[in-house]
Amino acid sequence: MKAHTLGFLLAASSSALFTSCAGPAQADRPATPAAAVANALETGGPRVVRSTGTVQAIRVFNVQVPQISGQGGRLTLTKIVPNGVRVNEGDLLAEFDNTQNLEQLREAQAKLDDLSHQLEQKRATYRSDAAKRRATVREAEADLAKAELQLRKGELLSEIDRLKNGAKAESARARVASLQRSSALRDKMETALERIAELQRDRQRVSVERLEKNLEKMVIKSAIGGMVAHQSIWRSGSQGPPQEGDQLWTGQQLVRIFDPTNMVVEATVNESDGAVLGAGARARIRLDAYPDALFDGEFESASPVASAALDSPIRTFTARFRVKQVDARLLPDLSASVEIVPGANPAPAQVAKR
Repeated sequence: MKAHTLGFLLAASSSALFTSCAGPAQADRPATPAAAVANALETGGPRVVRSTGTVQAIRVFNVQVPQISGQGGRLTLTKIVPNGVRVNEGDLLAEFDNTQNLEQLREAQAKLDDLSHQLEQKRATYRSDAAKRRATVREAEADLAKAELQLRKGELLSEIDRLKNGAKAESARARVASLQRSSALRDKMETALERIAELQRDRQRVSVERLEKNLEKMVIKSAIGGMVAHQSIWRSGSQGPPQEGDQLWTGQQLVRIFDPTNMVVEATVNESDGAVLGAGARARIRLDAYPDALFDGEFESASPVASAALDSPIRTFTARFRVKQVDARLLPDLSASVEIVPGANPAPAQVAKR
């Protein structure tokens, strides 16, 4: 009996020693978000919330068929970057046929040059005419001065000569006044005509600048570095990616450039499970298109108030989880399943506004 009791005590002490040694080692093991979720599912720890969402990119550059000023109809696509390739900032993405724009630009530029030459010619003519008018006025003023000088000799001249000199002076004075008035009016008229020619030239210059901008819009370059994703468009009665030779309407979606190094998953969480959306919440993410792929996610933000669709009693929060890994399979708009485990400080329950 004593031997049996001693064996039982030794076994119990050995088990306790093994438990005390193994416990800290397991607690010190680093835990990833996926491991934390798996541990919560296996050990019955914190409540795990399952949700669904879509993958989205944080940095996105959408490319559309350019809007061409003063030109309607469709544009012909002559070059497009292949789907799925990586591009850098400033790389060529798409190019459209610019034959019509080049012809319009050449005609507008020729008209602008012609108007500029006409303006310079008018300015030269007006300067020459103004100089002639000033010379005529100076000549008339000189004649008036001579006539007035003859008037001052009146005491030495006969009555008839004095009258003749008075008539000459009066005529010279009237001629000077008439020339001065007509010269001033001609100056105003020529200034107005010159201004009209300047406005015509400037208006044509604006047309040339607009056509130059239209020509620049025919070549589309990337504003960010990232991966290329073609958008689906209507082609011959069916949807498909754009191809060279397609005639596209202005404003159509063409290409999307996204940064694959910064991806998030936007998930919908029921109003009753909103308490898990707090600081430190983690998630395990699986892509429906790649069931074997597993990604870790960290809670980033959530909508402050739950909302519901039209005529639906179910209210949900929209939560965003940042994906920690970088993977080529993480593409925008892919559906994903999300398993969320709350952090150390879960968010308080929120009441939706009705």
